[in-house]
Amino acid sequence: MPSTSLNSVRTEIEDSLSFFVKGKAEKLNNIDEYLQPISKSLSEYILAGGKRFRPVFAYLGFLGAGGAADPKIARACAALELVHVCALIHDDLMDGSDTRRNRQSIHREFQNYHDEAKYFGSSENYGASVAILLGDLSLVWSDELLFSSGIATEQLNQALPIFYDMREELMAGQYLDVLESVIGKSSKSRSSKIAQLKSGKYSIERPLQFGAALSGANPKLLDDFSKFGLALGEAFQLRDDLLGIFGEPNVTGKPSGDDIREGKRTLLIALTLERCNEPERRLLEKSLGEKTLDNSAIAEIQELISRCGAKGECERLIAELFDQSMENLEKSDCIDEIKALLAEMAKAATQREK
Repeated sequence: MPSTSLNSVRTEIEDSLSFFVKGKAEKLNNIDEYLQPISKSLSEYILAGGKRFRPVFAYLGFLGAGGAADPKIARACAALELVHVCALIHDDLMDGSDTRRNRQSIHREFQNYHDEAKYFGSSENYGASVAILLGDLSLVWSDELLFSSGIATEQLNQALPIFYDMREELMAGQYLDVLESVIGKSSKSRSSKIAQLKSGKYSIERPLQFGAALSGANPKLLDDFSKFGLALGEAFQLRDDLLGIFGEPNVTGKPSGDDIREGKRTLLIALTLERCNEPERRLLEKSLGEKTLDNSAIAEIQELISRCGAKGECERLIAELFDQSMENLEKSDCIDEIKALLAEMAKAATQREK
């Protein structure tokens, strides 16, 4: 197998996305001139940012199972990014988030567009409606990109069950996440399950298996990728939890402490509630989901999470899960050259700042 690199894999993914999305945007523009703002917005949202973790892991899964680099495979794997975009757009709407990827979230962008155009009716409803439609459109595009990628029918049939499982598990995790915030109680076991569904399986395990299936991988390698991906995915989500509260806004593209304002009952929050005293628990419970918290209130919560040891415990768990994933990777049947690239991706997923 010719030598490859993460940069070359990302370039293939980016080229595939760019060609496909620009073609779809042009088609929308030709339907009606009033569709130009949404085709522009969605195109920019997809192409102007993102770490491409899911399609890159999928492509590495394909190569790690012995597949040879192929533009058709890059196109098929790029379809996973469009599933991710759908999830981000809908997630921001459900959470009431103002920003994403250092730009306005889709629902806020079109809420403001409504106000500036002086349209009739509720600008908030208009923004929410557009976000639902564009999220749905991105999901439709993911199907189209996969089915039009040019891969063989046999490859498609091998990968589709994993593709469908990934999307169902994502929806299940999203619903449980929404439910957790309205139940008003935190549980380490529930938080871990949600993290596994929303991140461990959807971000790493299923993409790896999807790519491996495109290469006709045997069940042993699919299981190897599952063991590697689940441990790494949980560490990935724990890093996300920390960034959602402690991340730098100019790096993450979202306000510091946004997970507190959104009422996210993550494992980090569950650990904090378990470790703090009664007055501190009351303060944290009162703060969760409070949209009007100012920076000083967020700083107080950040200090509480650090002081009670929950932040340090999260970092310890990330390191432990990372080591576990590396052990599983080393024991796997994955091709050695790709093991090295997966190790690079693992570091990027767990040591990132956004």
